[in-house]
Amino acid sequence: MPVNAPRISQDALDQLFMSARTHNGWLDTPVSDDKLKEVYDIAKMGATSMNTQPMRLVFVRTPEARERLSTMVSPGNVDKVRQAPVIVIFANDSKFYEYMPKIWFREGAKEMFEGNPAMAAATATRNATLQAAYFMIAARAVGLDCGPMSGFDIPKVNAEYFADGRYQANFICALGFGDESKLFERQPRLAFEEVSTLL
Repeated sequence: MPVNAPRISQDALDQLFMSARTHNGWLDTPVSDDKLKEVYDIAKMGATSMNTQPMRLVFVRTPEARERLSTMVSPGNVDKVRQAPVIVIFANDSKFYEYMPKIWFREGAKEMFEGNPAMAAATATRNATLQAAYFMIAARAVGLDCGPMSGFDIPKVNAEYFADGRYQANFICALGFGDESKLFERQPRLAFEEVSTLL
């Protein structure tokens, strides 16, 4: 990006961050498959270390599929899963390195990760989580609302959706058009001085 690249507009910042909210209730408005593909095609351009791209996605869309998933979440998340048009299961691919010859320009990356399981696991977790954050920002960018959730039974979800063990569930996220009447009061954020060290 050039040094003199323009700052994005305040409206764009508001949509992505300043006015965006984590939604708890959802309007009965569908989200098309084309919209999900659009979100992914934006999010996939976000940076990952060595272009590893270990995020994998399961889109739970039908009422029957959402009802099944609702049996695997904490009580406070059951209605969210039932009501949202789409629930994304964000997962990490433990063997992401199999794609390295296709997506990385230097030889030997696949073998490096394959021969170091601890590094591969850490790389998968870190970069898939990063990609999931890109995905949520991309969803907001195209007009969708998000409701990320970590209250679910990871072993049950892994057994149900990733039985071969290659993928591991990270977190889930409702997608759609939020019902603003169900929003919680916005909670405080920590100040720069509370979280930062300047060296």
